Amino acid sequence: MEPQRNQRSNRISRRDHIVVPRKVLREVAERCRADKDLQFNLLSDATCVDRYPLEPRFEVNYHLVSIPRRNRLRLQVRLSSDDPTVDSVVTVWPGANWQEREIFDLMGIRFNGHPDLRRILMPEDWEGYPLRKDYPVEGYRDIPSIATRYTRNRP
Repeated sequence: MEPQRNQRSNRISRRDHIVVPRKVLREVAERCRADKDLQFNLLSDATCVDRYPLEPRFEVNYHLVSIPRRNRLRLQVRLSSDDPTVDSVVTVWPGANWQEREIFDLMGIRFNGHPDLRRILMPEDWEGYPLRKDYPVEGYRDIPSIATRYTRNRP
C-alpha cells in the first residue's frame, strides 16, 4: 500500500512504523538501507521513550528517510527495564553515533557494538539517568536545604 501524499506540498502524510524485536534490529536496519526497494539512506533521528511503570518500559525509535523514494519509516524496539540493551546501528548509519550516546547518557540504554559508548552531556561521575521517569527531581546528590544554609553559622 503506497502512502498518501499531500497534493499541495507533495509530502507524505502517513508515517509507517515497524516494531522490531531487539535481536534482529541490526539486520532489519541493514536491509532498510541496502534494499533497492527501500533505500532508507538517512537516519534523521534516534529517540527513546520511558513508559514507566509499564513493561516493556523503554521504546527506542529510529526515524528513517529514503531520500530517493521520498518515504519515511520508524523502527521501534521495545526493551524491558531488566535488560535495556540493544545492538547499535552505527555500522549502518554512522550518524547514529552521537544519538545513541545521548540515549545512553540520559536514559541508560546500552548499545552493543557501539564504538564509543560513554556520556556525552552529563559529567562522567553523574549518578543515574536524568530523563527516566523515576529519576528524582532533585537528583541523587545531597543538596542542603535553604533553611540550614542560612542558619548554620548563627548562634
